[in-house]
Amino acid sequence: MAKILAARNGTKKDAITKKASRLFKEKGFSATSMRDLAEAIGVEAPSLYNHIGSKNEILQEICFKIANLFLSNIEDVEMSNGTTLIKMELIIRFHIKMMLEEYESVYISDHEWKHLPEPYLSNFKNQRRIYRTRLAEIIQQGIKNKELKNLEPYVAVFTILSAIGGIESWQRSKKNVDAKSLEETMLKILIDGLRNPNHKSQI
Repeated sequence: MAKILAARNGTKKDAITKKASRLFKEKGFSATSMRDLAEAIGVEAPSLYNHIGSKNEILQEICFKIANLFLSNIEDVEMSNGTTLIKMELIIRFHIKMMLEEYESVYISDHEWKHLPEPYLSNFKNQRRIYRTRLAEIIQQGIKNKELKNLEPYVAVFTILSAIGGIESWQRSKKNVDAKSLEETMLKILIDGLRNPNHKSQI
């Protein structure tokens, strides 16, 4: 019988989660079975239960891992001493990096979270709400400091997140634009959209 192979510095559970992210994205969470996952990994279904309790547990692992990475990053940014523009650059770059390097897991946390059972569903929705509120507060502070244009913070937040979510189209394309050019161009567009041209502070 084949064994589940862990990647370097990872666990077997990590290997299962990574494969599950790919399957959930391709087939959707509801349409993917534990048998599908076992076949993709190359093991028999019962052996999966030595490492993971259920399909729902895998979804929880994916969603909360991504949510915690974003929350940890924004906490670091909030504690930093940079200007609001620098903070927004750090946040935007992190979002882009996640869309490039952890695309499948981010996709699942963005699209399949609604399948989380309670109380995990409410917890996850609350984490998303807290994150967006904290991001809006950073923008609001930048407006107060006159570093940023006088924009509605909530609209700015979902505009930025929606724009970065558009990287999904790039991931599905032939990638005629390389990842670095994608990041720098997107960053320029988004930061210039926030920047108050009358303020002396520059990145």
